[in-house]
Amino acid sequence: MGGGSSKPAPAPARAPAPAPAPAPVYDKAWREVDWTQRDTVNNKLKKLDLNDPDMGQLRILLMGQIGAGKSSFVNSIKSAFSGRIVTTALVDADTGTSFTKKYKTHYIKDGKGRLPFAFNDVMGLEPDESRGVHTDDIVSILGGHVREGYQFNPTCPLTQEKPDYNSSPELKHRVHCLVGVVSANALFGMSDGLKCKLKAIREKASSLDIPQFLVMTKVDDACPEVKRDLRNIYKSKAIKKQMETCSNELGIPMNCILPVKNYHEETKTNNEADVLVLEAIHQIVEAANDYIWTLQQE
Repeated sequence: MGGGSSKPAPAPARAPAPAPAPAPVYDKAWREVDWTQRDTVNNKLKKLDLNDPDMGQLRILLMGQIGAGKSSFVNSIKSAFSGRIVTTALVDADTGTSFTKKYKTHYIKDGKGRLPFAFNDVMGLEPDESRGVHTDDIVSILGGHVREGYQFNPTCPLTQEKPDYNSSPELKHRVHCLVGVVSANALFGMSDGLKCKLKAIREKASSLDIPQFLVMTKVDDACPEVKRDLRNIYKSKAIKKQMETCSNELGIPMNCILPVKNYHEETKTNNEADVLVLEAIHQIVEAANDYIWTLQQE
């Protein structure tokens, strides 16, 4: 009997090894930060010379969607200058509706006095026309027509015959820099209605030559590597992608987008969060001061 041994079946081909997952961070930061300069920037801002000393302070307007972290940003600014957690701007843990109801100026304490720049907080923006701050109110604020303490009404913006309307604003009443505040983890879900409101306000500010920036908050929620170490913020691919999306969607140059980490659960300040906040404020304040100088030349 022909009893030749059968050939063994060929071994199955090995599947190629899966490609390694792309690293979540770049090898090198694409925007440089000196993490040792907290005190240096702090002192520069405290010694700022206004281009118009008679103004008293530069006025910086913060605007953004509900829950973006405007009031928390104000508290983080005050905390960075104070060296302790400050919570003078009230923040609501439930972000379903705007917690800010009145037009309010937040001054920054410096010893027994205050620094030569201040921040104005407004009601949050919402896509629905009947909710959130009315865009006409923000336009009036840009021109200095809204008095301190004005109560926002989403369906009825301020008009000239109302007592809260300032018909003869001085330069010190006007806005010298417009700062949009957005949450890094909410950019992709921003509605078209909200984008239209933001663009309309930015166009009005542009017509007045008011400098504009965008502060991106909650960066630690948008990237685990940043949450692990805040110094990874300009190495993070996720943060850079969010900034690029924001630039493309809202038309803001990348160098005017400033990511920060607000204080919200901490009981003590830390160097990295302070450096990001102070660097952002330094850039914003210098632009506002330059704007005043430009107006003086006209």
